[in-house]
Order: sequence, then C-alpha cells, then structure tokens
Amino acid sequence: MATEAAGGAGPVPVPPASPGGSVPAPRTAPDGPGNRGPQSVTRTRRSLAFLFLLPALVLLGALVLYPIVWNVVRSLFDSSGDDFVGLGNYGEMFSDPNIRTAIKNNAIWLVVAPTVATALGLVLAVLTERIKWGTAFKLLVFMPMAISMLASGIIFRLVYEQDPDRGVANAVAVTVHDTFAESSAFPKAHPRPRSALEAVKGGAFLTKEPVRAGTNVLLPLVGVAPDVMPDSAKPAAVPAPGKDGEITGTVWQDFTKGGGGTLDKVDPKELGYPGMRVEAVKDGKVVASAKAGADGRFTLPAEADGARLRLPADNFREPYGGINWLGPSLVTWSVIGAYVWMWAGFAMVLIGAGLAGLPRELLEAARVDGAGEWQVFRRITVPLLAPVLGVVLVTLMINVLKIFDLVYVIPPGSARDDANVLAVELYNTAFVDGDAGVASAISIFLFILVVPVMLLNIRRLRRERKEERR
Repeated sequence: MATEAAGGAGPVPVPPASPGGSVPAPRTAPDGPGNRGPQSVTRTRRSLAFLFLLPALVLLGALVLYPIVWNVVRSLFDSSGDDFVGLGNYGEMFSDPNIRTAIKNNAIWLVVAPTVATALGLVLAVLTERIKWGTAFKLLVFMPMAISMLASGIIFRLVYEQDPDRGVANAVAVTVHDTFAESSAFPKAHPRPRSALEAVKGGAFLTKEPVRAGTNVLLPLVGVAPDVMPDSAKPAAVPAPGKDGEITGTVWQDFTKGGGGTLDKVDPKELGYPGMRVEAVKDGKVVASAKAGADGRFTLPAEADGARLRLPADNFREPYGGINWLGPSLVTWSVIGAYVWMWAGFAMVLIGAGLAGLPRELLEAARVDGAGEWQVFRRITVPLLAPVLGVVLVTLMINVLKIFDLVYVIPPGSARDDANVLAVELYNTAFVDGDAGVASAISIFLFILVVPVMLLNIRRLRRERKEERR
C-alpha cells in the first residue's frame, strides 16, 4: 500500500505494521559527515547554544559563584587570612552580643516589615479603586520609591528628631498631648528651704500647718527664670482679709530681678503666678480649690478653714518633649516605619495590577447575593489575590534580609547598636574592625538565611507555570 507524495512524485512506501498493529518509528540517520549531531526543536545545535550562553556563564561564575566560594574559604581563616581556624569564626560570630542583637533585629524585620507593607499596600490598592482621583493618589504613595534609601534615611532622621521644633513626628505628638494635658508654665518652681511649704510624694507642695479663716496665706516660690515668666503675670499683691470665713493668699515669685527685696514678703517688683492651682486638703481629701489671678492672689471658701493648702503636681509638670523615637527601645520600630513608608507604594502598585485583573462578575454576584463589602474583601478579593500577595511578600522578605542603608543612616550613635542588623554588622566588622574572617562568616550566614526564601520563590514560580499550562 502506498500514498501519493506531495508535488506529484512517485508513491512513498509505508513500512509494514508490526505484529501488534503499531507502526515502527523511523530510523535516525547514523552520524556521519552529513549529520552534525543532536539538534533542538528549533534545529539549533547544542554546541552553538552553549557558545551563546558562555559569556553569561562566565560573568555568572566570576560575579556570583566565585565570591561565594571565596567567602566560604575565607571564613575558615583568621582575620589576617594566614591561620586556619575552621569554624572558629562562626563560634565567635554567635558569641558576640552585637551580632546576636543583629540576628534578633533581622528576625523582627523579616516578620514585621514585609507583612505591614503588604497589608498596607493591599488596603491602599482596594481603597484607590473607590475614589475618582485614585491615579493621583497612587502616584503620591509610590513617589517615595523614587527616592534613594540614603536620602530617605536622612529625611527620617529629621522626622524623628527629639526636638519638637525640628522633628515632625514629635511636633505632632506634642500637639496631641498638650491638647489633652497642657504642660505647666512653672515646671521648675519650688519653695525655698525652711519655707512654709514642704515637698510631698508625687511632686506636690503642702503647707506645714493648717490655715485659718480670715488670714492671709503667703506661698512664696522660686526657680522660674524671669525671662520665661508668662506674659500675663503682673506684680504680686497682698489680698485683703477674707470675708465670711474665706481664706485669701498670694502665690508668687519671691525673687526680685536685679537684687533687693525681702524674703517671704511680697515686693513691688516681684510677679505673681497666674493660673497656679491651690487646693485645701483635709484628711487626704480636697475640700476646696482655687486658681491664682494674674497678680498671684487667690480666695478659698470657708470650707478650707483648718485645712492644709496644697500646690498640686500639675502646676509643675515639665513641658512634654515628645517620644524618643530613636531611643534604644523604639529605634528598630522607627526604622521599620521608614521602610514601610518607602515600600508600601511598591506593594500597592503590584497588588493594584492584580486587582485590575480580577473577574468582576464574581464580586458583583457576591454583592447581589447579599454579601457585605468586608465579606467580599475577605472571602473573594483576598483569596483571588493570593498569588500576587505571595509575590509581594516574598520579594519584600528577600529585600529586608539585606537591609542596610536605613539602619546605617537613621539611628544616632547612641542607639546604633540597638538597631543593628546583619548587613550593617558585616560592614562594620569588615571595614571598621578589619576582621575579614568573621565578616566572611557573617556573609555566609546571611546568604544561608536568604537561600530558603529564594527557593520558596522559585517553587512558587514553577507551581504557577504548571497551573498556567493546565
């Protein structure tokens, strides 16, 4: 049996079927002068493909493989590179408290920073779909990505300044705090030694003896610089005796600028303490209270008879200086905040791209069935975005394991050890301390930490490719 060949040629013989009914595979031509070896589907010889890949392989070996092998070997020698110490550098690495702090901080970074940045990016991506100026908003949020890590570190070094007049974060914190608990104008005021007032627990001052109706009580204080006295303060005055059992008195600055004056007596050049609160206390309870006027005078009702007068600690509250963002306890979290500010825009853009590709009919069907927005978000949007969220999360995890710039620039010298991470410790050990052996051990340890995350990413990519082929 034969078939007609294309183009009108003669019949082409068909090989006979095997006893099982199948047609045997055609034989390959033997290697010879006319056959140049195995070829790919695109008929490209493997040797030619290898020739094109050779420059990339050389660069990969020179820039990646060789440094890794060299670091492994170098980590087995001492700082000079002459004496073999085996795993001694690794033992020294884990016994160093600075490196242990760096490992702990890297663990905090690995858990907190990618999670917060991804979650914030998800929220921003969902919210920007609901506003008309979403594109402009995305541009603003993504803009920090255009700034280098070094520049961002300098920006946040200023943001976290302790002085509220310079640091934005503390300016906001002080404003909010003073809205609910205003600081005193007399934080350093105190009585003179052997005065009628004595200090009590909590920062308040209490008269040593009870006061009686119809008497004038003088409460002299010192310690406030004349140039920081409130503008509303007026020259102190002695009040007239109280009527109907009232108790009157004066609380003032017992100090005359330029010298002169008499102790424990009101002089014309001395100023009153406006707004100073005075309380009458009996058996530990406040029975009456009053505020001093601009000239320091105050009046208490007859219920204060026989009570001791107290100047509560609120009168002497120090001005709120804000939060020590770059102190030992908060410095790592503050630097993570700067990182999230930079990378939340990156997460938002990637998640927003995934969100744009979601099948809208599923979301609308859920809403028609009575699902609320939170249910739609939690049960439909997030599961469908799981592959994109995985990409963002793994990318940020690899990124934070190598974090260096922000941690090197933002913390001040006093808190740098508390904010230490492995990349910064590697730099300091190699270039500041000059110990190349321990520095190589740190680099290998950091490489070991990154490899599992990279393998996880490769596995995820392969799984996605298999699902696409299906």
